[in-house]
Amino acid sequence: MTIGERIFTLRKERGISQEELANELNVSRQSVSKWETNQSTPDFDKIVLLCQFFGITTDELLTGKKDIVKANEIDNKNKYAINLGISIGLYIFSVVLIIVFATFFKNAIIGVCLFLTVIAIATGLIVYNSVRYGKNVVKSEKEEASSPSQLKTVYELVSLIGLVLYFVISFLTKAWYITWLMFLIIPAVNILIKIIFGNKNNDIKEEATDEQGD
Repeated sequence: MTIGERIFTLRKERGISQEELANELNVSRQSVSKWETNQSTPDFDKIVLLCQFFGITTDELLTGKKDIVKANEIDNKNKYAINLGISIGLYIFSVVLIIVFATFFKNAIIGVCLFLTVIAIATGLIVYNSVRYGKNVVKSEKEEASSPSQLKTVYELVSLIGLVLYFVISFLTKAWYITWLMFLIIPAVNILIKIIFGNKNNDIKEEATDEQGD
């Protein structure tokens, strides 16, 4: 994105016309038009005024650094969500594996081995995901308002889904002697959610406190 395109975007976000911006900067409307179409660039003193008016830094206006950071934040957030979804899917898949091998193949030992292997992979992915992307995910204002009560709702939802899966799988396979493992997975998933999102909330609060202190 060029300087002109950034000026155009900032002006549109502010909801003002070229003439109104020109009046604020004490220049002609034609000058603003030329800036936005990259026919000319603002003088240094006008760049300073533009930054003051839009509440940004000169680095953001000249290099678009903020745009790059936002793109990276969105990319990290998407990767974090995808990896977390894969991890949860693997936990569910691990239960299916042990039930299938114990019920249809009559080989509980292999089922248990596969169960533990998939659990290890899912846990490793969650740890990697938290370390690699967790601290880089910037929450929106709505997400920053997350409270313990919201996390409690997530815990209850996970528990409800787990309970439903337990009864559905148990009635379908009659493998009650194995499906009880769901009651070990449910609290494990809730603990992981608490660790991940709890730590993220604490990091955000600490950063906000540090900023206020500065």
